[in-house]
Amino acid sequence: MKSFLSFLFVALGVALSICLTQSVTVVQAQSPAIATIKFNSCGCETKPLPDVIATVNGAPIKSSELEEAVRLDVEQAQKAVIDARGRELDYQINSKLAEMEAKKRGVTVGQLMQQEVVKKVPEPTDAECQAFYDDNKANLGGNFNELKAGIANYIRQQRQQAEAEKFAYRLRGAADLKILVAEVTPPQNDSERSRVLATINGTPITSGDIEDSLKPLIFNVQQQVYGIRLNVLGAKVNDTLLLQEAKKRQIEPIALLNTEVVQKTKKITDEDAKKFYDENKAKLTGDFPALKDQIIGYLQQQESDKTTAAFAEQLRKGAAIQIFLPPPVSPVFKIATDDRPSKGNPNAPVTLIEFSDYQCPTCAQTQPMIEAAIAKYGDSLRVVVRNYPLIKHPNAFRAAEASEAARAQGKYWEYIAILYQNQNALTDDKLKEYASRLGLDRKAFDAALASGQYTEKVQRDIDDGNYLGITGTPTIFINGRRLTAVTAESINGGIDAVLKDLGRK
Repeated sequence: MKSFLSFLFVALGVALSICLTQSVTVVQAQSPAIATIKFNSCGCETKPLPDVIATVNGAPIKSSELEEAVRLDVEQAQKAVIDARGRELDYQINSKLAEMEAKKRGVTVGQLMQQEVVKKVPEPTDAECQAFYDDNKANLGGNFNELKAGIANYIRQQRQQAEAEKFAYRLRGAADLKILVAEVTPPQNDSERSRVLATINGTPITSGDIEDSLKPLIFNVQQQVYGIRLNVLGAKVNDTLLLQEAKKRQIEPIALLNTEVVQKTKKITDEDAKKFYDENKAKLTGDFPALKDQIIGYLQQQESDKTTAAFAEQLRKGAAIQIFLPPPVSPVFKIATDDRPSKGNPNAPVTLIEFSDYQCPTCAQTQPMIEAAIAKYGDSLRVVVRNYPLIKHPNAFRAAEASEAARAQGKYWEYIAILYQNQNALTDDKLKEYASRLGLDRKAFDAALASGQYTEKVQRDIDDGNYLGITGTPTIFINGRRLTAVTAESINGGIDAVLKDLGRK
């Protein structure tokens, strides 16, 4: 796992590799494979798509048709991995240098970063936060008091990143650093994972090190690409159904659309537009006469889309449709569960890990599903919770700290149940009120909140979540594999799949 201060070294990137050439020996790569990789340069595709990607009433849709339609969007998505692969080498170099320096000084990496980065950065003042808010008010979407803590955190991180760059520069200048490749490319096979990309004082960084670190990003991109392909494939299925139906009725497709969509679409009136304007005037700029035509156009398009979707669904109901687009399979991620709240058999064959936010409505809706799974699978399931308070939820981080304070007194599960039931009331006074409701020692609870005793523990969860590529909550892993959907069916299906696989083994 990357340390809880890993963000300090993440974004150093190209600037360092350019400005440090005097202290870095660049050696020409000897492996011809590095220059010859052309197919799947992102390293995201596990295997080629089948030749026929779908059939509609027996009519094939070729993968070549699909790929031509999605090529630009897919390339754009996969470029994120290509760019990150180059930056990751810089990150790995900086991380190893920090580990070596910490070992030399007899401290942890966290302590080293505290000394060399965190303590050297001044805290943002109220005036600085206010100035940032004033400069960016149009894009922030909230009042200053709600956003102040997040703004201060952003300014603090920017300053820490700049200080970390200076520290990394000094460490690189004092090290025997050799970069052995001009460009970081994905390994073509397992043996290439051992290819050495750089050495630091003789310690190698291999292609496998880079790929392991990029697993979360690669999986996210695979999901994104799958979504792009699935959406376009759905449109192609609808087009095929339209052509088949038009042929059956012996009319042109445009005439069929006119009959089934244009003529059946509700016509928006001035009264409809006025009603919409009255319901949304607080968000609109301009009076009704000036906006009427735009509102009518907007509402008419919505009605047309609804009618089109209904017609497509009608055609699909009577059709034989087969889709052969394989969904991405989550890799197995290593996720720490030490010193985290857990429920169930500690030796269970299945471990469900949830990254949660106590101010997230979907997380609250997910809890009954997890409780039902605990009841259903009994000793076969262990549930572990880790914190991932989102920046957009101003009270979520504080609520996470409060949950840790309640856990210290043996009331974690009871406390978070109250948090989920009161997501609109998570200010400090309410958090303390809930502690009293459970009979907790208020002196100890209040002291923990006031001192920030559990801040680092919550931040560790966030940093681990970032490393795992989490982009929202709830995110659930079952035996290290990330669920792509959070529903009762997906949770039970993931557990069943693990138990079935264990039974086979």
